[in-house]
Amino acid sequence: MSLRIIIITGLSGSGKHTAIKAFEDLGYFCIDNLPVALIPTFIELCRRTQENITQAALVIDARERQFLTEFPPIYEQLQHQVDIELKMVFLEASDEALQVRFSETRRPHPLVETVNNLLESIRAEKKLLAPIRDLASIIVDTSEHTVHTLRRYFVEEFATSTDSLDMNLTIMSFGHKHGIPVALDLLFDVRFLPNPHFVPELRPLTGRHTEVTDYMLTFQEVRETIDRFGDLLEFLVPRYKREGRSYLTIGVGCTGGQHRSVMVSETLAERLRKAGYKARATHRDVSKR
Repeated sequence: MSLRIIIITGLSGSGKHTAIKAFEDLGYFCIDNLPVALIPTFIELCRRTQENITQAALVIDARERQFLTEFPPIYEQLQHQVDIELKMVFLEASDEALQVRFSETRRPHPLVETVNNLLESIRAEKKLLAPIRDLASIIVDTSEHTVHTLRRYFVEEFATSTDSLDMNLTIMSFGHKHGIPVALDLLFDVRFLPNPHFVPELRPLTGRHTEVTDYMLTFQEVRETIDRFGDLLEFLVPRYKREGRSYLTIGVGCTGGQHRSVMVSETLAERLRKAGYKARATHRDVSKR
């Protein structure tokens, strides 16, 4: 099996950090600011490792002093190695866009100490990196991109399978009387549904028991609520995914976190799995009474 290597380089402020995060989400082994001299060593380690590293993305740029002189011959050597699928992505942007980005982040440009001002630093770097740009397989102008659209570009351009794009969905049941979980993206309140707590033989059980599920599904409003929640999630999840989300946590709350929220969470997770998503149900308060 060949080793897929993506080298990400380009102008300071052009979006290299966003790019490496996108490749990380795609399942690549990622290293930011790898010294040029260590590239052959890294590739050899990938060949030998038992971790089965088959694809890696490396950010290499002007932060490394020897980049301009040492990188071209190393890159040429890599191009002749038959077991490596190699691509170099060069990111750039207009002078105006880069000026705005550096002004907003208040980060100093790497060349600002060698020239008089920011604009001159940007233009000097463009001249320095022109030979590297000529080697690139792909040149991306990020001037009009946001963080989200740039990430989407890399995901669409480099995804090799739908599996690498899966979102991880967690449906978390909880009881309102124990407090609302902090890190929720969405929250459904099911305290309006019929409560098995008031059925003596069901009170000791939880929403994971078949008896509780069967009881709740006898009510039309329970079935309709689950269907409507499921329809909403199937509408929303692809849109969260489109915006670059890799994880989504949906809270389902009832009073005590024992019956209704647990049953609804389990049912929604099962529905989402059947729809092709990686979904799991967790129950924060099942052990609490």
